[in-house]
Amino acid sequence: MTTSIGKLTTAIIFAFLLLATTAPRAEEPAAPLPPISHQISGGEFDFIVWEGSTFTSIGSRFGESPKVLALENGKQVTDRLHAGDTVHIDNRHIVPIEDADLIEVNLPQRMLFHFEGGRLRGAYPVAIGQPARQWQTPIGAFKVIQLQEDPTWRVPASIQREEEEAGKDVEDEVDPGPDNPLGKYWIGLSFPVIGIHGTNHPVSVYSYRTHGCVRLHPDDIEALFNDVDLNDRGVIAYYPLMLARLDDGRIFLESDRDIYRRGTGGIDAVKALARADGIDTLIDWSRAGEVLDDQEGIARDVTLGSERARGTPANSIAATTSDRKARVATDASRGIIAEELPPH
Repeated sequence: MTTSIGKLTTAIIFAFLLLATTAPRAEEPAAPLPPISHQISGGEFDFIVWEGSTFTSIGSRFGESPKVLALENGKQVTDRLHAGDTVHIDNRHIVPIEDADLIEVNLPQRMLFHFEGGRLRGAYPVAIGQPARQWQTPIGAFKVIQLQEDPTWRVPASIQREEEEAGKDVEDEVDPGPDNPLGKYWIGLSFPVIGIHGTNHPVSVYSYRTHGCVRLHPDDIEALFNDVDLNDRGVIAYYPLMLARLDDGRIFLESDRDIYRRGTGGIDAVKALARADGIDTLIDWSRAGEVLDDQEGIARDVTLGSERARGTPANSIAATTSDRKARVATDASRGIIAEELPPH
């Protein structure tokens, strides 16, 4: 009986998600928000800078905007970092949909969440499609239909035309290897053309730079590739605003850029969701308004009366992802190249 109820709950959540992600574009007050979450990935920790690191390269690896990262460390995004410097990172992100076997990509967050057996297996920063309509990453449900190691990239005609117009050499195919933009692993989806893959340009992750695909850091795509199977299901969602209430009573709000201009619902949508869950009187709405306006893409504490909601420093908050993932991410940052990208 418990198993049947769990499956029914998952089906209801998934049905809601499909309705929200496929609904017509609406005016601000009508934009859907996901159900209130109870889980946050990531955490607050200190990172020791390696030679050649920049705020851009560090932010792309850990899933935090370079501008926000620099500001919170009392720097400008263009300031030079030196080996041995300490950078404080806050890469907490609200997990929009929980308790399912699901590959979930939330485009405004530029995050991919992988659930298995109802448990969060991984939370990875990603690059998504550019804001131009022809390159936007599609939204909706999908299944995994292909798993390929060392893929050959067959360059779509649309990208070939773009390359030609830019005066670049045009190729029909790119063989596996260090020059392949797909990286070492390709996860094909039931969406036409696009997939989830790695990259030969890791610093481009956590940006809006692809031609529709979902791009992961080489270490992250390897972990995800080894964890998924054919016919695994997933969803690509669009939630710029999310609200979470943790088991300890704290309430968090995350506000991301509405990069595809689909509408966010604004503060009225957040208030309506909070009222429906009976937590509207527990939120510092002045702080919530600031978080919404700042669009920093980080889960911020908006609990009424909390020191964090008033903007004063707080102790580190434990990540919901494992310590091993944090160590792997830190080790993988060695040798990060000092390569700049356009502002996010």
